[in-house]
Amino acid sequence: MKNKFVAIIASLFLIVSMSSLKAEANLGISFIAAQSEVSGSEQENGSSDDKNTKTVEEIFYGASIFLEAVGDNGFALGIDYVPIDLEIGSGSRTDTDGGHASGEADTGTRKASADLEDLITLYTNIPFGDNGYYGLAGYHFVSVSTSETLPNSSYGNTDINGYQIGFGKRTDTYKAEVFYSDFEDISLTATGGSGSHKVEADADAIGFKLSLLF
Repeated sequence: MKNKFVAIIASLFLIVSMSSLKAEANLGISFIAAQSEVSGSEQENGSSDDKNTKTVEEIFYGASIFLEAVGDNGFALGIDYVPIDLEIGSGSRTDTDGGHASGEADTGTRKASADLEDLITLYTNIPFGDNGYYGLAGYHFVSVSTSETLPNSSYGNTDINGYQIGFGKRTDTYKAEVFYSDFEDISLTATGGSGSHKVEADADAIGFKLSLLF
């Protein structure tokens, strides 16, 4: 969380600095449509025989608000914030084996899901000539929040980073861009309960964003 606040303050400072150097400041809203892919595994009690893997592909829709400074040459520096949660995966399984050596029953339905919360992206638009086309490069800061149904244990939350690349077109009133985002690996260990549960996952997304400039 601390890294997010530092990133916000630093980016706002840079945007204000650029604006004072005859750059145009834009405030806007974006609409996002994307497909995410999350590949992950859950390992119980450190045993490779008790490891479940799954890949989830989902289409999601969202929106963001952004602030950017655009120079006369089309170079832009901005910060983008997604105020809504984005689900990146969910699943369940039913265990019927109660014969573990520990003598503890391991039955019941386990459910888990993960959401991206407070996604902040620092980005730059690098112009290709003076026709409005640009390349996109960005860096993500985001929290991963989990919700699960496990016997006496939970996975908790974590903060991760990622990067974004893309290609877009800018006019006086809107931007349209395609992008690819890749996030660093997620690793969570459950706390509480008598067993050991560990989840590892990798998430990425490809999508389209339409931004309106005010």
